[in-house]
Amino acid sequence: MTINHQIHLVSRPAGEAVADNFHMVRTRLPTTLADGQVLVRHHYMSLDPYMRGRMNDAKSYAAPQPLNEVMQGGTVGEVVDSKSPAFAVGDKVVGMGGWQEYQVVDAGKPGMLRKVSTEHVPLSAYLGAVGMPGVTAWYGLTQIIAPKEGQTVLVSAASGAVGSAVGQLAKVRGARAVGIAGGPQKCAYVVDELGFDACIDYRQHADLKSFSQALKQACPDGIDGVFENVGGLGLDAALQRMNAFGRIALCGMIAGYDGQPIPLQQPQLLLTHRLRLEGFIVSEHMELWPQALTELATLVGTGKLKYRETVAEGLAAAPEAFLGLLKGRNFGKQLVKLV
Repeated sequence: MTINHQIHLVSRPAGEAVADNFHMVRTRLPTTLADGQVLVRHHYMSLDPYMRGRMNDAKSYAAPQPLNEVMQGGTVGEVVDSKSPAFAVGDKVVGMGGWQEYQVVDAGKPGMLRKVSTEHVPLSAYLGAVGMPGVTAWYGLTQIIAPKEGQTVLVSAASGAVGSAVGQLAKVRGARAVGIAGGPQKCAYVVDELGFDACIDYRQHADLKSFSQALKQACPDGIDGVFENVGGLGLDAALQRMNAFGRIALCGMIAGYDGQPIPLQQPQLLLTHRLRLEGFIVSEHMELWPQALTELATLVGTGKLKYRETVAEGLAAAPEAFLGLLKGRNFGKQLVKLV
């Protein structure tokens, strides 16, 4: 337990991110903890699209990922040593331990660690459906789109960790859920397992006319809310089909994460349809996390909120798994298993 393996960001991408941007290093853990510290052994770490934006040295809602330091990100694990009265050896915890096997945490700092129960919710789910992705879905749907019963909600990246939760939460509220995903397998999962009303395979629609026609068939009464994770052609098509006073929760724009521009083809539709478009960062709304997590944990624990995980084995697999995530190779939540 004296050696800790970490993955650092050692260079910034010039366009598309590559494996050489990362490097694994070995570090030594302290032999003894200071008062108030705990040692956490990470069981799983989270890979998320937002990490790509933080690899750039550019102004954004969060500071860039520092070079030659541990890649930052969410983790779940177990306390293996403690000098804090708040945590005991064996406690299961959620934190932001980053891409590494262990972390020494100052347990006295607010928000550093949160104890969780695995009685009804698997530990890995606290990085997905009952974690940041789930809360992201909950916030964008309930606070921005706020669908009424019978309205139609369109969700891009519908088979992913966030999108899959959006559609199911919309269905709980009596709305229609229509997904966009890549490939027949993912679309079948979205409809048959997650319960969406329809799913559009974006790979079958290479131009705006074709995509818009597919949306017209899937959303015969128009679109009242869009949960946008991708941007690009799908958003252009959605704007053409939106009802007056529709709402767009802008969560991600993965189509532009490598730096290429993604202009809107018809931005005037925002005006003519009197649309509300709001970007949001879920970490800026911590006051609502308890409410969201309570609903999400209840739905997962009772089997009413389904999710899927793609799990890479071992820390060394993290860079390639992350690059695959950016290209849509994952199915559901992308995790790295460390234990």
